[in-house]
Amino acid sequence: MKTYKIAAIPGDGIGSEVISAGVEVLHAMATREGTFSFQVDHFDWGGEYYKQHGVMMPENGRDLIRHHDAILFGSAGHPEIPDHITLWGLRLNICQPFDQYANVRPTRILPGITSPLRKVQGPELDWVIVRENSEGEYAGVGGRVHRGQALEVATDVAMFTRGGVERIIRFAFKLARSRPRKHLTVVTKSNAQRHAMVMWDEVATEVAAEFPDVTWDKVLVDAMTVRMVMKPESLDTIVATNLHADILSDLAAAVAGSLGIAPTANLNPERNFPSMFEPIHGSAFDITGKGIANPIGTFWSSVMMLEHLGEKPAADRLMSAIERVTGDKRFHTPDLGGTARTADVTAGVMEAIHAANA
Repeated sequence: MKTYKIAAIPGDGIGSEVISAGVEVLHAMATREGTFSFQVDHFDWGGEYYKQHGVMMPENGRDLIRHHDAILFGSAGHPEIPDHITLWGLRLNICQPFDQYANVRPTRILPGITSPLRKVQGPELDWVIVRENSEGEYAGVGGRVHRGQALEVATDVAMFTRGGVERIIRFAFKLARSRPRKHLTVVTKSNAQRHAMVMWDEVATEVAAEFPDVTWDKVLVDAMTVRMVMKPESLDTIVATNLHADILSDLAAAVAGSLGIAPTANLNPERNFPSMFEPIHGSAFDITGKGIANPIGTFWSSVMMLEHLGEKPAADRLMSAIERVTGDKRFHTPDLGGTARTADVTAGVMEAIHAANA
């Protein structure tokens, strides 16, 4: 029997609640399948670790998780610690050195969930957003001088390399080719950002020649927000920069019904390092400890993890279980307008996993 080593990093806020639920469901999934198991190692990195040690994770942290098969991550963000410290100290401190350059965020309206968009339901909203995850606006290049003075200067330089742009656009074209519609939308801002974004446009045109079976178009990021709301059926696979896709994917989750259901895969496609899977909802300290966090985003992220591990039948079974549960309004948490608790949703998914036709 194959045993997968999983590094579980709950992080902050509701991260511990949803990751605990996710691990419970993964073990149930392994029991149901009977062909693999999970060895889950837990790491208490995050804001509370920072308050004790002055860092979000230990210096040798990446060495401790480097040889795991995958990472299940909760959230980073603590009300007592500046956001740039929590993000750069933990999540980006794993993503960037592990070259998890392809951030993949599927979006669709699950059964039983109503989109806030009029007349949008089912297949009219079925997207995958591919976010460049290693450079661009989050490259970390910049600084501050003359702090506190009237002439203080702060810079953040968006760094784009041809190699980085080529690999993410090629990844997106391959993903688009694997989907039924075989359509890709490239998002830039090349009317105003006349250097890096123009290079994105040029690289997209060059890479597109390798994929004659994939239709594609390009759109400016501001126009993209309108298109996502007004013509969601016109979109399928989407690729954008680190910052643009970060923003657009939150909008995508909102129009699909809730941030609580949205999953993410941070992939190192070459598998030189472990990939990391996480819900996108953040630490949500306003509901931490209340037992009402929606674990669906973590469960869907676990589906993506199972697919990455090569366990496609198990991934399909878990996705089917998720859809059975979201289709029953008894299992809707407050973010979806219901009264269910995290434990209720978790129990419902586990029951659906073991159902004969789940």
